[in-house]
Amino acid sequence: MSTSPTPSEQKRADEEAKAREEAEQAALPYKWTQTIKDVDITIEIDGKFKGKDLDIKIGKESLKAAIKGGEVFIDGPLPKQIRVDESTWTLVSTSNGKEVSIHLDKVNQMEWWPHVVTNAPKIDVQKIQPENSKLGDLDGETRSMVEKMMFDQAQKEKGLPTSEEQKKVDMLKKFQEQHPEMDFSNAKMG
Repeated sequence: MSTSPTPSEQKRADEEAKAREEAEQAALPYKWTQTIKDVDITIEIDGKFKGKDLDIKIGKESLKAAIKGGEVFIDGPLPKQIRVDESTWTLVSTSNGKEVSIHLDKVNQMEWWPHVVTNAPKIDVQKIQPENSKLGDLDGETRSMVEKMMFDQAQKEKGLPTSEEQKKVDMLKKFQEQHPEMDFSNAKMG
């Protein structure tokens, strides 16, 4: 019989998992960030390289970024499909060389990616905290759906009812108030 970890054990396990995840991500030859709608990747390269020296292939379900005949930074299948026509790459000079910037536009703009390519280490998408300012960028319907998902996730973590479950409880309570003559003592929810 397994027992649930104590809050301090859980906190330590979460911290260890976060540290391991950060170390795995830091070891990658690129950095990446994402919003619910897109993924941005940056790769620092030597300043001597030009665009023609690069081998960058953005496919609907795959990504490759390499120096022709040299180092491969990313090469593998994407976790989900992207819009190739809306995805781009650029090469810009920086203070310590050059940087390849790759922008991928997600087809499904309602989910987080655990990694850029499936052969890279995963991040825990359950721990992603979307910035509230980014929620403001979403249209009204999408924003309310994301806020509902975030509320329901927070409720589940606290062991409380989700918005749908709460709606059922409220409806039953209202019905009971309207029909005091009925006995609801053996009523089961679910």
